[in-house]
Formats: sequence, C-alpha cells, structure tokens
Amino acid sequence: MTTVIKVGGSLAKNGRLNDCLNRIDRQYKKACIIVPGGGGFADQVRAAQQHWQFDQHTAHNMALLAMQQMALLFKALQPAWQLVANSQDISYDLHGIMIWQPDITELDAAGVEASWDVTSDSLSAWLAGAIHADRLIILKSTPVAVSSPIDALQHADIVDPAFHRFIAADIPFDVRYYEQL
Repeated sequence: MTTVIKVGGSLAKNGRLNDCLNRIDRQYKKACIIVPGGGGFADQVRAAQQHWQFDQHTAHNMALLAMQQMALLFKALQPAWQLVANSQDISYDLHGIMIWQPDITELDAAGVEASWDVTSDSLSAWLAGAIHADRLIILKSTPVAVSSPIDALQHADIVDPAFHRFIAADIPFDVRYYEQL
C-alpha cells in the first residue's frame, strides 16, 4: 500500500514541522511518499513576482524550487528518509519513507499548468495519480472538517483552486489537521 502525504509548508512557519515529521516517521514505516509544501520559500517567490512582475511560468518553476528546498529541509530533519525527484524513480516495492522533490521537466512534460492555482496540494494529487497511490493525505496546520467535499475545501482556501482537476476519482483522499495523523 502506497500513501502520498502532502505536508503543508505552513507547518515550518508555526514550529510544528518536527512534530509532524516525527508523527509520520512513527506511523508510516511502509510505503509513503512525502510531498512538501513550499512554505516560506514559496512566499518569497510570490513577493518577488509581485515586485518584479515576472511571468507565471517563471514563478511556477521558482515555486517548484521552493518545494525542493523544503524537501532538503525535511531530509535534514529526517536523515533516514530518501529523496526522489522523478515519479518514475519511485519504487513500487517501497520500504520506508521518500520525500518528493518535484522535477520541473517532468511536470512540464505532463502539461501541469504554471499558475498559482496549482500548488503543492494539486501536485500531491498529480503525484498520487502518476504512481497509482492507494491514498492521499493532505496535512494542514489548522483544523479542518475532514469530510468536507472538494468544492467546500477550495472555497475555504484549504486546498488550491486546481485540486479538483488533479485528484483521480479512484484515489481516496482526506485533508487533516496534522495532529489527526
């Protein structure tokens, strides 16, 4: 069973990241792929785009680099976890926890839209579909109503506006407060 877990970048900002990663390490010793949010690194990209007025494609690629930076942070905090960049490099005989560093070239080739509507939420859904994961869990730093439908989650800004386009119908998902892990 392969589970994709998206860890919100806001957990790094509010000091709960270590607790969250330790919870994952204790509970998901089997097949698990972590998708990091961009956190403060992505916030810097937003600020730079607003200041410099550069295009969406450049901002999108910079936001993917922000996710890669968070992946390196996660690896520093959990040295036993493995880094993986390309979805094809994820072993289907996975034993342990991997951290996904999204490959810009792979996502461009897959036609993933370069837009702030597509954040790590949508990218975690894309990855779950690409590797035929058994489940997707999206962890947030604030409590959420787990049973909320996608449109309600999008309306409340809990998942990004493009999420519904990326989540496969056959992959169960839920959005949780990280302490509900």
